Amino acid sequence: MSRIGKLPVSLPSGVSIKVEDGNVVKVKGPLGELSQKVDPDIEVTVEGNEVKFARPTDQPRHRSMHGLYRALIHNMVVGVSQGFEKRQELVGVGYRVDVKGQLITLALGYSHDIQLLLPDEVKAEAAQVKKGENPVLILRSHDKQLLGQVAAKIRSLRKPEPYKGKGIKFVGETLRRKAGKSASAK
Repeated sequence: MSRIGKLPVSLPSGVSIKVEDGNVVKVKGPLGELSQKVDPDIEVTVEGNEVKFARPTDQPRHRSMHGLYRALIHNMVVGVSQGFEKRQELVGVGYRVDVKGQLITLALGYSHDIQLLLPDEVKAEAAQVKKGENPVLILRSHDKQLLGQVAAKIRSLRKPEPYKGKGIKFVGETLRRKAGKSASAK
């Protein structure tokens, strides 16, 4: 039995869940509404304020989907009740971020500024920084998958390089650093 799949998902107050035709699960909460199509082999049942998942056999395909769909529905419940947040740090001289509504303007050392339009579900803000600190971009959303995709797209504009660590990195991320040419000359 899948250790993740057999755990029930408990619903906090203010969150409602519905299983519709075609095994589509809809979760509604104070922060928004999300839906996920679940494979027809996985049985989803709502009992009181808990959601339970069952699989028909012990085939590897059913075992993997059992845990997957439980994790996806759990992320949806957490998203509509609490939301998710990602913080990205811009490391480099002159790197800046400016947020105006859904439009982000990034200065990343290129000859031009990069403008990125965010989806409506993702909210952004630029944290106030003191002199000498790196700018931080804070992204918030109730959809974990979309938030991760947007954060990965922003990071891909200037990935951190291994020598000085310049680029866009997640706050708390540790980078593998290289010594450079002068280390081998000794």
